[in-house]
Amino acid sequence: MTQATTLPTRRDEAWRYADIDAVQRLGEGALSAWNEVSVAAGETWHDTMLIGSDAPELHRIRLTLDDGARAELFATNIGQDFTRLEVEVTLGKGAHFEFGGVTIGGGDAVREFVTTTVHAEPDGTSNQTVRSVHWGTGTGNFLGEIKVARHAQKTDAAQDFKGLLLEAGASANAVPQLEIFADDVKCAHGATVGQLDEAARYYMAARGLSPEQAQRLLVQAFLGDAFVELEDEAERERLLEAALTALEGAAL
Repeated sequence: MTQATTLPTRRDEAWRYADIDAVQRLGEGALSAWNEVSVAAGETWHDTMLIGSDAPELHRIRLTLDDGARAELFATNIGQDFTRLEVEVTLGKGAHFEFGGVTIGGGDAVREFVTTTVHAEPDGTSNQTVRSVHWGTGTGNFLGEIKVARHAQKTDAAQDFKGLLLEAGASANAVPQLEIFADDVKCAHGATVGQLDEAARYYMAARGLSPEQAQRLLVQAFLGDAFVELEDEAERERLLEAALTALEGAAL
C-alpha cells in the first residue's frame, strides 16, 4: 500500500479544509506522532504554544483529565505554510478544559485548529475561544467537535469563533459539531465572519491615528478575547505580540 492511500483526503470531515498537498509532504510519521498527556485528579495542566514557520507543521495533543482536573491550552498560529494544531480531550467528572487560539496571516497558507472534546462524565465544563485574522488568500479554520456521553449530565460546554478578513481573497471556516446524548446539559456555539469596522477606523483617523495604528488597535482588541483566561501576563503578551507582528504584513 502506498503512502498516499493512507493519508487523509478532503473527504475526511476533519480534513475538509486542510492543505492536502502539505499533509502529503508531512507524511505518515507526522500523523502518528501524538503528545499524550494525563492530568491527575484535582491537578492543573497548562501550556502555551507559538506555532508556525515557513514549512508545514502538524501538532497533535491528546489530553485525558481525571475527576476535577483542569487543562488550559493557549496558542497563536502564524504559519507561513500549512500549520495545524489538533487537540483531543476526554474529561472526567467535574473536569474543565479551556482553549484559546488565534490564527493570523496572509499569503496562501492554511492555518487551523481542530478540537475534539469528549465529556465522558457528569459535571464537566469546557470553553473554547478562537479568533482568526487573514488577508491575501490566507485561510483560518476551526473545526470543533463536542461529544457528551449519555450519563454526562450537567455538562456545560461552549465554543466561540470569530473571523476577521482584511482582504476579499481571504477566508475563514468554522465547523462546530455537537453530539449530545445526555438531556441535562448546556452546550453552545457561535461563529461569525466579518470585516474591520470602517466607522471605528474613521473615528480613529479623525483623532490623528495613522491607518496602520488604527488597524493594529482594532485587531488587538479583536484577538484579545482568545487570551482572556490566560493568567500569565508575560505569556499573554508573548502570544498577542507575535500575532500583531504578523499583522505588519497585512494590506490596509
